[in-house]
Amino acid sequence: MVHRGPIAGIAACGPWIATAGYDNLLILWDSASRRAVSRACHDHLVNSCEFSHDGSLLVSASSDYSARIWEVPSLRLKVALTGHGDDVDMAAFSPDDSRVATCALDRKLRIFDLEGKCLAVLEGHTGNILSLAWSGDGSRIVSSSVDGTLREWDAATGREIRCNDIGVRTDTVQIDASGRIIAGDDRGRILLAAEGRLHAFDAHRAGIKKLVFEEESGILVSLSYDRTLAIWNSRGAALVELARSELPACVWARAAALCGKHRVAAGTFGSTYGLYDWSEGKWDLEGWKPDESLNAVAVSEEGIHSIGDAGILFTEGVPQQNLGSLCNFLLPFGQRLLSGGQLGVLYDAKTGEKLHTHHSPLNCAASFFRSGLPHVAVGTYTGEILVFAEESEGLSLVSTLKVYGNAVKGLAASRDRIFSVCASTDIAWHDLADFSLVRRVEHAHERIANACCLAGENGFASVGRDRVLRIWTSDADEAYPSPHPNSVKCIAASGDGRILMTGAYSGTLAGFDLKTRRWMRMTRPTASGISSIAYDPGGFFVASAYDGRLYKAQIQ
Repeated sequence: MVHRGPIAGIAACGPWIATAGYDNLLILWDSASRRAVSRACHDHLVNSCEFSHDGSLLVSASSDYSARIWEVPSLRLKVALTGHGDDVDMAAFSPDDSRVATCALDRKLRIFDLEGKCLAVLEGHTGNILSLAWSGDGSRIVSSSVDGTLREWDAATGREIRCNDIGVRTDTVQIDASGRIIAGDDRGRILLAAEGRLHAFDAHRAGIKKLVFEEESGILVSLSYDRTLAIWNSRGAALVELARSELPACVWARAAALCGKHRVAAGTFGSTYGLYDWSEGKWDLEGWKPDESLNAVAVSEEGIHSIGDAGILFTEGVPQQNLGSLCNFLLPFGQRLLSGGQLGVLYDAKTGEKLHTHHSPLNCAASFFRSGLPHVAVGTYTGEILVFAEESEGLSLVSTLKVYGNAVKGLAASRDRIFSVCASTDIAWHDLADFSLVRRVEHAHERIANACCLAGENGFASVGRDRVLRIWTSDADEAYPSPHPNSVKCIAASGDGRILMTGAYSGTLAGFDLKTRRWMRMTRPTASGISSIAYDPGGFFVASAYDGRLYKAQIQ
């Protein structure tokens, strides 16, 4: 038993380590032998998992809109916790193990008893809720969100007690025995909030994706998209750094758990978890193998290319180059094939040449011509758009556009505009002549915007978690609800620009006819999510999926 998709969540308790994967699997491991002893399944991605304090139960949170409670070690299902209207990002037991709190991308928290009865619904956040923590006495819950607030709730009544406006996305939160809130934000700061006062400590060079706290020792672990893990002593008014390590290329900064003295278990883009011993400064990746997930597909004269979590470039299904870590995009660019991902490195994927290194992961790219020279725009996790020109001496960084405070999820370019979409739900247009901002629409999507493409000669189309196709032209802004049952991940246009093909996390594909403004028949080639779509001049679309396969979609 191993994972075949990224490990997004991890928990440790006594002899057990549990991992939650994007392959829909929950796996229980014997921590001494690192042997998998049981597994369970969700109907979609498993985002996180947590043990009960006595170790007899495990709760998992999933993109199938549910959390589930399992018996340990059998992983026999005890009860499903339902009612959320979007992905459940986290679930956690109360200190006395009598209740479970969940938070989801529907901007709500729910509190359940162990029989699955919903005791309270906590509403107030205006953005996706990413994490939660219980106070030591079980009377309060604190939550963090992309809306830039930390909110405290009465766990008995569901009433909001306090709203701490941080002003920046906060992915992860903990609370200590004194009631002090500890959070990590998208600026790389660790925030300490108590009695209405807030102290911020610069901890990382990019967003903090995970905090792990141990009350007994006061140890705090932070993981960031700057590719480092840091260990802190959190006792006292200020944080004291005890150790810091670069993350191995295969380790994902969003999942970690303390598992014994001086050891941290971390999620990976592969079959099993990694271990870090900070007393020795060493990583142990015994048994790790890369997973099969594909994240990007592109078509060039040389054929169909794909790449994914393993960082291995395939051309017509044959391995060509190993870039060593997860890659998010592929873009034919002259004789090059550009790619980048978790390491923040822009590569020529054909040769493995490193062209540029950024301080945070790279997410997407689009090419265009400006002043007769080929250019490429690259979107980053920290909200910048990096613009490069192909000059006589090679690829040169000519501009850094600081556009968003969150990840750039998609880019497209016309003859005179760069169009971008952001995880914050905002979109923007920039002039190709001088890269000035032409237009910005805040909350253009109701949920995270995931991707965009050209729509006609000068229009653009965008899709996202709200499952709506939005078309942006000089004349009008149009919205067309899609037939997809889950978040729409990607979009691409046909060669003649008439058909827009969309792909979703549900494994579904659906085309949209720009001439008739009608959706075409939806198909579902895989139960795994569709990650990327490209048009092939042969007259069809090709889609990459998280199951490691490519699927052709004919224009119907």
